[in-house]
Amino acid sequence: MGRTPSSKEDAQALFHSLRSAYAATPVNLKIIDLYVGFAVFTALIQVVYMAIVGSFPFNSFLSGVLSCVGTAVLAVCLRIQVNKENKDFKDLPPERAFADFVLCNLVLHLVIMNFLG
Repeated sequence: MGRTPSSKEDAQALFHSLRSAYAATPVNLKIIDLYVGFAVFTALIQVVYMAIVGSFPFNSFLSGVLSCVGTAVLAVCLRIQVNKENKDFKDLPPERAFADFVLCNLVLHLVIMNFLG
């Protein structure tokens, strides 16, 4: 019988293929990925802080977390629109996609500021 690769070897092969595929990603998409990671990390820090200290002004906690999550979602939408390999948005110029991102962030944060009271 042939030897089947272990799950550790499968995981290493998967990580190697993902790493080599991500190395070919354009720099502007990597910057957007860092921004999404920062927004998600900030939301996680707020949730951990709320779990440790408490959530006395609960709308402040909700506003902060929803702001981070909303910004991350909008950045993912920007990444999808700016990606050259995505054929659905091939006619959309990157400047228009960035303008949509900025406008939607403005609306999001106006709603968040209104929610704070």
